[in-house]
Amino acid sequence: MKCIVLAAGYATRLYPLTQNFPKPLLEVSGKSILDWLLEDVQSTGMIDEVIVVSNHKFYDIFNKWANGAADRLQGLKLTILDDGSTDNDNRLGAVRDIAFAINQCNLDSDVLVLAGDNLLDFSIKGFLDFYNDKKTTCIMRHFESSIEKLQRTGIVEVDDEDKVISMEEKPKEPKSNWAVPPFYVYGSDDLPVIVECVNSEEINLDAPGGFIEWFCKRRPVYAYEMPGKRYDIGNKESLEWIRKNYRR
Repeated sequence: MKCIVLAAGYATRLYPLTQNFPKPLLEVSGKSILDWLLEDVQSTGMIDEVIVVSNHKFYDIFNKWANGAADRLQGLKLTILDDGSTDNDNRLGAVRDIAFAINQCNLDSDVLVLAGDNLLDFSIKGFLDFYNDKKTTCIMRHFESSIEKLQRTGIVEVDDEDKVISMEEKPKEPKSNWAVPPFYVYGSDDLPVIVECVNSEEINLDAPGGFIEWFCKRRPVYAYEMPGKRYDIGNKESLEWIRKNYRR
């Protein structure tokens, strides 16, 4: 299995910290956010290559990081891609970056997709085991009680077997309390669908969940209930909090 890390954003809400430095490489508890993620990915023994999709502005910084990370992440091949975007106005968006990585690396195997600016306090292995049991595209879900937060993310309804019944991005009236973070496993048979959909006008291509919202109406998708917490580092306050409190 391959892993695509989405790291081409510009994190404008964290300026000036991220004005000339990528958010996934910010330090948290002695390691970069990306190191925390990939050390866990490595520990599963189920991933043989990690493909980090960067923008053009931070491409050299990620390459320098990869040179230093090679020893720490032995057993993982690291590939850094430049998606060509130069600022927040011409960014490709999450789905196009996934399709870009699929095309650039000629991927034809199952793919784990991670947001490079999120942290988890549990191992990704349970999610991969869940995928291996279901053998079809899988997403994560966690219970969220705040209506305000539910209105800012993807929301799913699931049946008793964890199959997604419906998904909606940023609903005004959420149909459930199951929020969807940006972590996915796509089966190899689904990769051509991602590549082909990038020209579609009926899909919200800026958010990975926009694709799943469209996709789950056409193919089975299952939602793994997270056994812990996910931390989205979106602003200076959340960064400072996670630096003080994060523990694996």
